[in-house]
Amino acid sequence: MTVHERAEQVRVMFDRIARRYDLMNSLMTGGRHQAWRRVAARIAEPQPGGLALDVATGTGDLALALLAQTPIRGVIGLDFSDGMLKVGREKLRRKDPGGRVKLVIGDALRLPFPDKTFACVTSAFLLRNLADLAQGLAEMRRVTRPGGKVVALEITQPTLPGWSHLFGWYFHRLVPRLGALVSGNREAYTYLPRSVERFLPPAQLSWLMERVGLRAVGYRRLGLGTVTIHAGTA
Repeated sequence: MTVHERAEQVRVMFDRIARRYDLMNSLMTGGRHQAWRRVAARIAEPQPGGLALDVATGTGDLALALLAQTPIRGVIGLDFSDGMLKVGREKLRRKDPGGRVKLVIGDALRLPFPDKTFACVTSAFLLRNLADLAQGLAEMRRVTRPGGKVVALEITQPTLPGWSHLFGWYFHRLVPRLGALVSGNREAYTYLPRSVERFLPPAQLSWLMERVGLRAVGYRRLGLGTVTIHAGTA
């Protein structure tokens, strides 16, 4: 499968689950995904008055967290799924009446912005879906101003004995069934645990972030190790 074919496959999948995406996130995480986004937003710590970019913004939850948790003046939320952006625009009419979040369609591997545009760049649950991870990270670094942070929230496999086995059973057995029931799309929620299983562990992802030019790279694990927030400075 080519890079373009893989990207198109993922885009179509997200279009199909867009209407139930927020509900599934809440069910799968016991409602904790919003708290994780708030932590990621605070870690981004952009300069006051700057503009933030949220890549793969989906329905805009991390963009809204950036508004609530940081002193930025606005956020551009970019996603390649028109279905997700449609749901996001409906949400923003209720939660961002001032219009401080702007949603645009675009490709995370070819961000349509000049170099050094944003005070910070964030993403949630994006990186494991990228057809070219190094290119995606390099693009995020490219559009970040010097001294600004690139922050990524990702699902990870826990390492605690016992808990890792229980989480694996839940993620591989129960989540696909829940996804089929709630979203009508078992395939998307079978893809999810497989994509996490194939993804780099935190230490290797940190190494790759350094390789593309980010500095002071580190990560913080939350949710008993089921999610990790990565951060590096441009």
